Order: sequence, then C-alpha cells, then structure tokens
Amino acid sequence: MDKKEYRKGVLADIAALPGEYIESSNAGIRESFLSMPEYDRASVIFAYISEGREPDTVGIIEQALADGKTVALPVSLAGGIMEPRAIRSLDELVPGRFHIPAPPETAPLVDEESIDLIIVPAVTFNSGGFRLGRGGGYYDRFLARSGAVSVGLGRDRLIRDDVPLEPHDQGVACLVTESGAKRFV
Repeated sequence: MDKKEYRKGVLADIAALPGEYIESSNAGIRESFLSMPEYDRASVIFAYISEGREPDTVGIIEQALADGKTVALPVSLAGGIMEPRAIRSLDELVPGRFHIPAPPETAPLVDEESIDLIIVPAVTFNSGGFRLGRGGGYYDRFLARSGAVSVGLGRDRLIRDDVPLEPHDQGVACLVTESGAKRFV
C-alpha cells in the first residue's frame, strides 16, 4: 500500500477514537514529555501547533514558555523548507501556510544549531520511531540536517508496525505516548 492510501486509513482510525481516550491520551503524553530529562536539559525547543486530534502540544508549549525555555515554531516556506522562529506567547501566532497557526515572519529567527529538542508531528509512528507525516517532507528534510534530539508524540492505539517507509524517511530519537517514553538512540 502506498503512503497516501495508508495515511487515509490511519486518519479514519484517528477520527473513530473516542473523545475520552483523546483527552486522557493528551494528558498522559504531556506528563510523559514534561518528565523527560531531555526536556529538563533543553533550553531551545522547536515545537509545532497541534491540530484536530493530533497529540496536544499547546500545553507543552505553554509549560516550556513558563519554564523560561526558548520555544520556536515553524514558518513553512516554499520548497518544503521550515524556518524556526521564536515566540514569547501563543497570542503572537498568525495564520500560516496550510492555515496552521505560525509565528509572524517578523518573529526572531532561531539558529538551527541552537535547538536542543525537536517535537516532531506524525499521523502515526511505528514501534521503531519511524513516522508517517502529512506528506510534504518538511520534517524529514529538517531532521536530516539537525543534531537536536527528536521526539515524536504519538498515541498508543496508533502505533503500527506496517508503516510504509522510504529511504529518505527520518526516525525520531524518542517516541512519547501516554505510556511513557521509548528511546531509540
């Protein structure tokens, strides 16, 4: 099965998840992530704004800002490129490419080499930390050149071992679900 068809099936499974599970899973993911030593050590975090039924990142971002960490969010550009731009508050966000809230283009650019921790989105992950994203390749390109610790946020009920992979696909160093963190490197 190709990625496009596989993604459709997983998105249907996500839509069918009970709301109570989504809420409890979000709380467990947030707790697991915030208790990681990698989070404690990080001073610069590159995150994303979750949408719909993706694991919630808003609570994580708010806590990171409250903890005095620098939080950067992506500004998506043409050609599959992302720029990490720092925010001080979620109130600064504006509609970005693909209608995803993003920092304004005037927000400070963050040096990619200063990023300690990257929170990586996915439709689903396999048990080895490889992901199926939305299909644009933005994160695969970014991860390929980054030396930061990459952390995927996933739900236990959506971890699949048959995720279709291609040679350019980038895995994460750690997968966080409501059950805890699983490290691969």
